[in-house]
Amino acid sequence: MDTILPILAGAIFASGIYLLLRKGLILTIIGIILISNSVNLALFSLGRISTENPPLIAAGSAIPEAPFANPLPQALILTAIVIGFGLLAFALAMAYRSYKELGTIDQDSLLEDAEDTSAAIINKTENKED
Repeated sequence: MDTILPILAGAIFASGIYLLLRKGLILTIIGIILISNSVNLALFSLGRISTENPPLIAAGSAIPEAPFANPLPQALILTAIVIGFGLLAFALAMAYRSYKELGTIDQDSLLEDAEDTSAAIINKTENKED
């Protein structure tokens, strides 16, 4: 089990890098999320998964009963999951907005004539206000 999780984290990381190199905007977002989850899995596997006692202090004791599990990696991963979900929601909202404004999610066509496209969007919004 100790060697399977880092290998699995590496495979997920490699899949995320592959998706980052694709042309679609949605595939890029999925690649970023895969990389984030693979780092979470790597942190989890480095935290020495164990079936030891939970890190709770019993009544009348000053320290937890040894040996106890390390709660720090679990807290870090929980925080990273929440941040990753926020990143996913923001990136999907930005991708949807760019598709509605520009009509494409292909990254190469998004980069073509970026100045002309932004000028067209500004002119379109100015014409709506008049």
